[in-house]
Amino acid sequence: MAQASAAGDARGDRAAVGRALEELAAAFGNRLVTSAAAREQHGNTLTWIPNQPPDAVVYPRSTEEVQRIVRICAARGVPIIPFGVGTSLEGHVNAPQGGVAIDFRDMNRVLRVHAEDLDCVVEPGITRKALNEQLRDTGLFFPIDPGADATLGGMAATRCSGTNAVRYGTMKDNVLALKVVLASGEVIDTARRARKSAAGYDLTRLMVGSEGTLGIITELTLRLSGIPEAIAGGICPFPTIAACCNATIQTIQSGIPVARIELLDALQVRAVNMYSKLGLPETPMLLLEFHGTEASVAEQSQRFGEIAAEFGGGPFSWATRPEERTKLWEARHHAALSNMALRPGSQMVATDVCVPISRLADCVVATQADIERTGVTAPIVGHVGDGNFHLTLLVDMNDPEDVRRCKALNERLVERALAMDGTCTGEHGVGQGKMKYLLAEHGPAALAVMAAIKRALDPQNILNPGKIVALS
Repeated sequence: MAQASAAGDARGDRAAVGRALEELAAAFGNRLVTSAAAREQHGNTLTWIPNQPPDAVVYPRSTEEVQRIVRICAARGVPIIPFGVGTSLEGHVNAPQGGVAIDFRDMNRVLRVHAEDLDCVVEPGITRKALNEQLRDTGLFFPIDPGADATLGGMAATRCSGTNAVRYGTMKDNVLALKVVLASGEVIDTARRARKSAAGYDLTRLMVGSEGTLGIITELTLRLSGIPEAIAGGICPFPTIAACCNATIQTIQSGIPVARIELLDALQVRAVNMYSKLGLPETPMLLLEFHGTEASVAEQSQRFGEIAAEFGGGPFSWATRPEERTKLWEARHHAALSNMALRPGSQMVATDVCVPISRLADCVVATQADIERTGVTAPIVGHVGDGNFHLTLLVDMNDPEDVRRCKALNERLVERALAMDGTCTGEHGVGQGKMKYLLAEHGPAALAVMAAIKRALDPQNILNPGKIVALS
């Protein structure tokens, strides 16, 4: 099959695709869809990366049906692209070589809950909100919250994190085991439910973050956490973005077990106020949340307030009632959408980097200065408790010079993070959009190892080809 680049669209053998679709149609009937609208919805829609739709979309209902799809496609050398709800941001779901998108809409069940062991087994199409609704009566919850109501399969595939990661970790810390369909159609279980194991290679961590390029996740065993006895949180304004970052650094270094600590620059606060009808002071600020007992969250909040005061921050305003906290965090989750009002008619392009916590202030301050020099509109928001922050670039796609400026800004952002021993993406993943940075980040030898793993597990290069590593 023709090799596609991240920017190109090299469709494979049309006759082979046609035969595969005939076989899939016979097996799945109206659960195989080939309409242009459905196909375009299953290509990239959220960034400036062009939409590259698959040739068809199929909706399986079991691991066995995923196996059947894979075997039909593998026999013809037809690409396969797993699809959750399409909230990924770096072109992960594009089909540069055509092929078949596997949409997990109908595989959305909680299969088992082991409350006594604090874990559960789910299908990949269930979203995080739906899972937590079903867990509510158990006193447990799944803590990873990337903002979007993403599917658990997609969250594992992209190794996402989100607002709670500073306390609860990322997906790699909360996935105990996976059931995976390989490119051959064979099914493997990557681990058991034990909380730790020293038995063999860590196949679970290999699959988490592989973005559908090494296997297709059909079941997940997830670590759960107890719903905290007490939750306290609120907002703390600061005079500068540097003060926000330095207060964050000292909070983390002091060992205060903050659950969430989110940075919004002044422009982002303005957008949130307009969109969510809030009256927050339009200055750099931190949104925080503490989990624990009544006594512990009060102590943590007090200690944070003392640190904030050292950097000119405050007052720390409490959101005491659950509905107040919910409104505040919903506003944070809607931050990207709120930015559209800052530049009507523009397209939103989200990007992220992550640096060691000690370099956070340096990176954010330098980035804000770069934004001001460049003259683009790009609010800053971040999960700064672990050194991860985001830009939302608002781009006039009809203005080539504006596109050039924004792309150059993104390039410099990544270069800056790498120069500080950081990473080109803390949680969005690689997909097509950040493939070109992996050589600088990992070096040729490590990239060659990644390519060798890809070839070993997917010798035909049919699993989400054109993502993470390009095979020649």
